Amino acid sequence: MSDDMLSQEEIDALLNGGGDDSSDSNQEEELTEIEKDAIGEIGNISFGSAATALSTLLNQKVEITTPTVSVVRKSELSDEFPKPHVAVNVSYTEGFDGSNLLVIKTTDAQIIADLMLGGDGTNPHGELGELHLSAVQEAMNQMMGSASTSMSTVFNKRVDISPPSIDLMDINSNEGTDSIPDADMLVQVSFKLKVGDLIDSRIMQLVPLHFGKDLVEQLMNPEPMQNPEEKMSYEEPPQQPAPQPQNVRASATESSVPQPTPQHAPQPRAEPSYQNRRQENVHPAAFTDFSQQERVSVDQRNLDMLLDIPLQVTVELGRTKRSVKDILELSQGSIIELDKLAGEPVDILVNQKLIAKGEVVVIDENFGVRVTEIISQRDRLEKLQ
Repeated sequence: MSDDMLSQEEIDALLNGGGDDSSDSNQEEELTEIEKDAIGEIGNISFGSAATALSTLLNQKVEITTPTVSVVRKSELSDEFPKPHVAVNVSYTEGFDGSNLLVIKTTDAQIIADLMLGGDGTNPHGELGELHLSAVQEAMNQMMGSASTSMSTVFNKRVDISPPSIDLMDINSNEGTDSIPDADMLVQVSFKLKVGDLIDSRIMQLVPLHFGKDLVEQLMNPEPMQNPEEKMSYEEPPQQPAPQPQNVRASATESSVPQPTPQHAPQPRAEPSYQNRRQENVHPAAFTDFSQQERVSVDQRNLDMLLDIPLQVTVELGRTKRSVKDILELSQGSIIELDKLAGEPVDILVNQKLIAKGEVVVIDENFGVRVTEIISQRDRLEKLQ
């Protein structure tokens, strides 16, 4: 019976060792309030600029509010996303070693796709085909591009991302779950997303817990940049007159010995005649008097060097803007209406800069343009700015 009983050492190991391991694992699986606030602030700054980029793409007012941060287990994601969602996976190629997953509702993705394809978002397509997923992917690409730029500013280093991959994610049927980060514990950053009067929903960001902690660590303890070196370079000039401290110490030791005041001892104290010394070294600036003929000849030579540079001359009939949907519907025989009226002068551009206007003519079965107006120098300068 004694063989079945635990020894005192085994009991102590179970009580002490087991308790310590569980407490350490619980600490690793949780985020402190400071870490949550830091991750929320990172998301608030990065997705603030992402909202601006999305607003430009969709031509709608986009609002992304301050996020809420929580920790979830990978096995519990089915409770968080019971219905199919659209998942966009983004990996960092520079600045960070990790990835994150953006998850949005399928209905929200349909509205975004409809707006990207030129619709008004009120009657989105029922199913998300390859074209619609590509449109959503491009929107997310622009969003995360702006977010990475903001993160570069926050962390004071270059941050780049890879082109995002998109897929339909249904956790219950295990479809499209390969894009979920490979970690047992995940940080979920949930933003409230509003797009005009069309979308009032949430967009979620999932990152591995260790990656979220690494972001907080780099935010709290940034890597040393070039500023200390620059500071040293600015501190070096005052340190150049190094003999001064030595002279001061020498004068102190010499003053302790009863002897006449040496001539070299007062030099460090008499040196602050910086202004006097600067006044003594000041001399009036002397400029060479160039004649008008010399300036003209130099300018002429410089102009001659530019005469052989080729320039691209373009005649533009007009311009127009069309949505992706209209472009895809083009076929042979389609007519594209431009913003110029019939008979209106065409634009003559040199290296994509407007310099003149003219009318189209035919010369020996070739098109040509007759210059009818030269843009004034003031107008040309305004267009160059």
